[in-house]
Amino acid sequence: MTELEAGLEAVLFAAGDAVPVDRLAAALETSRGALLEAAAALENLYDFENRGIMLLRLEDKLQLCSRPLYAEAARRVTESRRPPSLSPAALEVLTIVAYRQPVTRAFIDQLRGVDSGGTVANLVEKGLIMEAGRMDVPGRPILYRTTELFLRTFAISSLSDLPALPSLEENEQMQLDLEDAAPEPAEKQMEIGDAISGAPEEMG
Repeated sequence: MTELEAGLEAVLFAAGDAVPVDRLAAALETSRGALLEAAAALENLYDFENRGIMLLRLEDKLQLCSRPLYAEAARRVTESRRPPSLSPAALEVLTIVAYRQPVTRAFIDQLRGVDSGGTVANLVEKGLIMEAGRMDVPGRPILYRTTELFLRTFAISSLSDLPALPSLEENEQMQLDLEDAAPEPAEKQMEIGDAISGAPEEMG
């Protein structure tokens, strides 16, 4: 491990949250390119040695987390409450937002054919989606988009890493199992509720 890699590991561990790449480069007095090379080296090292920690890339940020495989053990130590899994309706709304963002609630209602107000509010409360301004039309409806927690939950670096969406007609309900985007433990894929509660667990 180089000095830069060790320094990056120390800074991310101390931060306990996602940190912008440019901020890390400035803190470690190095270039953005060198910082990203060090991050890639750490990521490969953790994966090769099957470490209990992993390095996540969340768009233009980096974060150290525990591996999803050990989420249940980490939850028992931190005594976190296990939340219920997301309902099919919540998964459906989350899929629409993920692939069509930013979107209004009216757009979600139109695609699903039912009122989605309660489901949208629940996803906002869980931190998986958030308000992203207002549409510049009469009434100025709220726009929604996915959050950094959404990326962390499914262990993806950016929305471009989402699986390809089959071609759908506008009046069809969008049915896609987002668990396909989540990391797969040794025995089976985690339920989305497991992912939300502690996969990956943040370090700090």
